[in-house]
Amino acid sequence: MRIFGRGKRYHSRLLAYFMAFSVVFITISMVNYPKEAFDSAIMGLNLWWTVVFPSLLPFFILSELLMGLGVVHFIGILLEPLMRPVFNVPGVGAFALSMGLASGYPMDAVITGNFRKNRLCTAVEAERLLSFTNTADPLFMFGAVAVGMFGMPELGAVIALAHYLSSFLVGIVFRFHGRKRDDYTNETKIVKGNILLRAFRALYAAKQEDKRSMGQLLGDSVKNSMNTILLIGGFIILFSVFLRILSIIGITDILATVFAGLLGLIGFTTNLAPALVSGLFEIDLGALAASQADGSLLEKTVVASIIIAWSGLSVHGQVASIVIESGIRMFPYMVGRLLHAILAAIITIFLMKSSFMNATQLFILPVLLTPNSTPVSSFLTRIEQVSYQILVLLSIMIALSIAIHIIRELYGYIRKKSY
Repeated sequence: MRIFGRGKRYHSRLLAYFMAFSVVFITISMVNYPKEAFDSAIMGLNLWWTVVFPSLLPFFILSELLMGLGVVHFIGILLEPLMRPVFNVPGVGAFALSMGLASGYPMDAVITGNFRKNRLCTAVEAERLLSFTNTADPLFMFGAVAVGMFGMPELGAVIALAHYLSSFLVGIVFRFHGRKRDDYTNETKIVKGNILLRAFRALYAAKQEDKRSMGQLLGDSVKNSMNTILLIGGFIILFSVFLRILSIIGITDILATVFAGLLGLIGFTTNLAPALVSGLFEIDLGALAASQADGSLLEKTVVASIIIAWSGLSVHGQVASIVIESGIRMFPYMVGRLLHAILAAIITIFLMKSSFMNATQLFILPVLLTPNSTPVSSFLTRIEQVSYQILVLLSIMIALSIAIHIIRELYGYIRKKSY
């Protein structure tokens, strides 16, 4: 035990030295290259102000309002029959799943962190939920990647289907994560009776427990959402500068050599190594580099899928800053991202080499895009499209959950009659 304790302290000390040295080194590099640091900071600021701020802030505020009004509790009761057996998370997890699928990074982290703070899930359930709800939004995959970067709208369905299928598979795998830490005593007190009545009771009870007036709830929602969006902006600017400095001092070249060796092992062109380096840190830059690399369409699409599933250290930093106060560990989340990237690559290869390419497009487009819209819709219609996607996804999941509940009730009634 004493040796183990010494080893732990030794590694902790090494980590502290490494982090301190790294920050000092980056700071000195920024002083040596002030123009490059300033230009990259402006680029990150423009990205945050023109895209992230207006697209995510309304949904951050609405999610806070829905939670304070008890609507999330209502949805949680309705979706418990679906989410518990499949992903081993409470029904409210479907709200984080649908909002994450439609709105993209880091919406799911904000909602999961709020669930944990409001004790709607345990710490281990929050870790499970975060492992598979951290997904890119469909407009990014269809519009920005497939059309804007690759110039091939038909790729959008393949990338999106591979991304979401692999995400669900990660959720199924992670249902076994931390089972020794599970405690259902507070969640399974009421499991009988009409599911709709229980859902309405849960909504009313949550509103009564909150005790805030509508004005106070709205003010708190705006204040908390602004704090979160400012935090995200800081991380976007920081990683924009960080990636630029690493490129100037040659660190990215070393990483590119490592990734080139890994790509060579699986028979892919080493020209895609710079794209993986960019994607390691930032999703948009990585996906763009993959689309512009010299390689086959299959290889470029697979690498783009890996980058989108991984989501980049910039997003991971945002997620960590949001959930760390809730007692949610980041290690399971990072393992989930790595597993998501591997599964997304495998499924992308399968879809690209099969005859499902056109079929997946026909299946996904009507669900993920609004009527009469295209993958390259204007930014002004984004809120309308995301709202539509959330409603569609929640409606499908609620219908499935209620169907499962009815089948269970009928099965229990038939068994009872047979005895």
